[in-house]
Amino acid sequence: MTTANMRSQLDKRLRDAFREIIDGRTVKRSRHELIFGGIDVTNVFIEEMGKKNFLPSVVGDIPCDEGKRVPAFYIEGAQAYFGWVFWEKFTEGRLRKLFGSEVRNEKGDWAILVPSGSRNIVYANASLTAEMDIDHPVEL
Repeated sequence: MTTANMRSQLDKRLRDAFREIIDGRTVKRSRHELIFGGIDVTNVFIEEMGKKNFLPSVVGDIPCDEGKRVPAFYIEGAQAYFGWVFWEKFTEGRLRKLFGSEVRNEKGDWAILVPSGSRNIVYANASLTAEMDIDHPVEL
């Protein structure tokens, strides 16, 4: 096998693995390191997210109604965090829209939280919007 063929096979396997992470069917989506063979492959992950309609946006611009959630990824360094964009309900009249990661901190809260006013980019797929219990968002 030539070096070019080996690189092509590695690239295909890497992209296949990323698609499995993005789809979340055979791999649990949580926190995923984007280093492969000592190389940061974040750009490859972002390309594959785009092919799966996970598009860059700020939380405030992602269409999401109360009682719904939108799957999304947040990139920090060479780590991809899966989570949801949704509305958190504090009281009947007090809500906030945010991205909350599947990964939790020691208190059980979202390890990564991106509020709607933040300019940080998340990669969301609004076509995969799902129902959720707005009164129990931690149980997503």
